[in-house]
Amino acid sequence: MKEELNILIQAQYPLIYLVTSEEERAEQAIATIAQIKPQRKVFIWTVTHGIVEYGQPRNVTQHNTVSPEAAIEWVVRQREPGLFIFKDLHPFIDSPATTRWLRDAIASFKGTQKAIILMSPLQQVPIELEKEVVVIDFALPDLAELNQVLSQQLETSRTRKITTETREKLLKAALGLTRDEAEKVYRKAQVTSGKLTEAEVDIVLSEKKQLIRRNGILDYIEEDETLDSVGGLEELKRWLRQRSNAFTERAREYGLPQPKGMLILGVPGCGKSMIAKTTARLWGLPLLRLDMGRVYDGSMVGRSEANLRNALKTAESISPVLLFIDELDKAFGGSGGSSDSDGGTSSRIFGSFLTWMQEKTSPVFVMATANRVERLPGEFLRKGRFDEIFFVDLPNDEERQEIFKIHLSKRRREIDRFDIEQLAKVSDGFSGAEIEQAVIAAMYEAFAQDREFTQLDIIASIKSTLPLSKTMTEQVTALRDWARQRARPAASSIAEYQRMEF
Repeated sequence: MKEELNILIQAQYPLIYLVTSEEERAEQAIATIAQIKPQRKVFIWTVTHGIVEYGQPRNVTQHNTVSPEAAIEWVVRQREPGLFIFKDLHPFIDSPATTRWLRDAIASFKGTQKAIILMSPLQQVPIELEKEVVVIDFALPDLAELNQVLSQQLETSRTRKITTETREKLLKAALGLTRDEAEKVYRKAQVTSGKLTEAEVDIVLSEKKQLIRRNGILDYIEEDETLDSVGGLEELKRWLRQRSNAFTERAREYGLPQPKGMLILGVPGCGKSMIAKTTARLWGLPLLRLDMGRVYDGSMVGRSEANLRNALKTAESISPVLLFIDELDKAFGGSGGSSDSDGGTSSRIFGSFLTWMQEKTSPVFVMATANRVERLPGEFLRKGRFDEIFFVDLPNDEERQEIFKIHLSKRRREIDRFDIEQLAKVSDGFSGAEIEQAVIAAMYEAFAQDREFTQLDIIASIKSTLPLSKTMTEQVTALRDWARQRARPAASSIAEYQRMEF
């Protein structure tokens, strides 16, 4: 990113939009670039202080430059080469006067060594400037920058030397944080134990999880269950186990590409979300859940797009990572006609996400689930967008037996007193979630009578439940018809295809 910014400045691009919330770090990067010949002075504008030369006290301001129009006019009048950073201009940029002054400034910069850099955490570009501006996302600190932060912190601690392995773990634990956040996390770990060693990695990770959750878009998920806790779906499990080492250097040396992601379609309650959560533990990778409902923010134009960019940027910075998107059909189902309902925000979000999926080079594995395939835009379903599309059907008799064994074993050590085959038979058409709720309902019934729950309690609970397969028969049939030729069965291939044909 810094190299790209340097190239744009040396190539005399007049208007650059730098999307970042790390003002101090971005200023330092720009000041370093300004020292490259031909050298340029750096000036910073804020609505509170007007224009101030970089490195000077804030109270040393240029007169009458607090308003954006006056500040841009002052920039136009300058004859010497310079880089002019405008912080948080986005609330004023839609003003006709501000837009016009920016266009005038762009025209006057031709053949000069001057450039305006708009710095803001939100990207907001008016139509009049779209052809003139270059937008750059200021990347989060990499391992080299975090190593500088860690080294500075070690200088102030009692632990001056740490092993290479410990340093690597502390650095990787802080990936995805800003420089300021990393400094705070390392200080907290030092204050907690008085030193920075491998034992403090958990402190850094714990604080990092809180910082990721704080943005309200991403959730850091920890799952204790393993893949064996999911009944059936053997073909899907086999596919996942094959790729358990897909993000290692050994896989790259072998010539394998990095996996992109997978889409799991199927009937609600059949274990799609559980598969996503347990895969993270199988692969030994962190799991981030992207809540698309929180991405949309109508409080300010461009805020939704900024939310998505920041979330994806965070996921990339801590990669390799699993990015889990639950119920993709609800998140993007209405993107096609969003211009009538939300001014095209959904369409822009959808387009941005598709572009990112297509062009991403970082090892972020997207694991998405969906219930209503007819709501998904066709662009999601074409070959190459995901590595594989799996269909999860209702469990068959053998799979229902396995599901009953899993849920009964979680609650009782001895399950020999239950006739698993009979329970599987009477629960025909039930999803895994409905089977679990039947067991729980039977336990509540027996608990209320102060006794142990029995086979008859579970059967009674099953018979009193109308499963989703009967209340939504048309939807399940339509989903099976679609998946027969377009998706890979998550259960054993031959048996699953035979069931789908039925």
